[in-house]
Amino acid sequence: MRLLRGGGRSGLLPSIARGTRMSEFRVTKPHMLRESKAYASQTLMGGLSGFESPIGLDRKDRLDALKTGDIGFVHSWDINTSVDGPGTRMTVFMSGCPLRCQYCQNPDTWKMRDGQPVYLDAMIKKVERYKDLFQLTGGGITFSGGESMQQPRFVTRVFRAAKEMGVHTCLDTSGFLGKNYTDEDIRDIDLCLLDVKSGDEETYRRVTGGTLQPTIDFGKRLSAQGVKIWIRFVLVPGLTDSEENVENVARICEQFGDSVEHIDVLGFHQLGRPKWHELRIPYPLEDAKGPSAGLKGRVAGQFKAHGFVVY
Repeated sequence: MRLLRGGGRSGLLPSIARGTRMSEFRVTKPHMLRESKAYASQTLMGGLSGFESPIGLDRKDRLDALKTGDIGFVHSWDINTSVDGPGTRMTVFMSGCPLRCQYCQNPDTWKMRDGQPVYLDAMIKKVERYKDLFQLTGGGITFSGGESMQQPRFVTRVFRAAKEMGVHTCLDTSGFLGKNYTDEDIRDIDLCLLDVKSGDEETYRRVTGGTLQPTIDFGKRLSAQGVKIWIRFVLVPGLTDSEENVENVARICEQFGDSVEHIDVLGFHQLGRPKWHELRIPYPLEDAKGPSAGLKGRVAGQFKAHGFVVY
């Protein structure tokens, strides 16, 4: 997961800012909203750059639409190159995450309610708009977060539509909510950026507050379906850097077989610290330093010893 500044990556277009609070809208049915002149003036066309936002839906309607995937709660999106998968990509950062990683760069994505609800049809139209660019560059759409698997029906329906267009699909996830995906859903994933945050349960719980096994289980399911995997491992001195932990991560990755194309060793940094301060959340890695070149070399060497390509 990348650092998001002001709702998007600085310097990349188009980027999305957080939606502003709109005046109350009495009508609550999507088709009624679409036919209303008042709705047209209230749609968040600026901050969401063309996405229709169902701002008039009451809480029950929103929950129902979320369950079916008719809407999704989006933090932001951007267009980028070779960051979140191959080629030029539209990366959509979904709101909501069940984990609380100590090194999280985007704690402003933790709560789903802080995102902006977006219609499924609007998201699909946005993918279609960039279809030619994606096909020209070998790119596509990537869902990240937060944890995009927390909104499975929205993401999987967009992926299904993307596949029908011939657009490459990529899921950036911890795999923690893999149970939300059916085997049919997995078949619409071309590439998974799978975060293996630790190699043992104790360290994983300390790093994330969650459990490791769901990541392993989801990785195995991806492999069984022939989905390509890029492993991401965040190297934090004093937290995830022990030789034993790294060896355990390597052994986990071996279980995914030939699906693993490479492992990205991502050095910890402090670029996300200001967000923790802004949100007034106690930051557990306040004084932590990034890994030295020697430490990164040792960890890369451990993975290479298991036959992996390492970046």
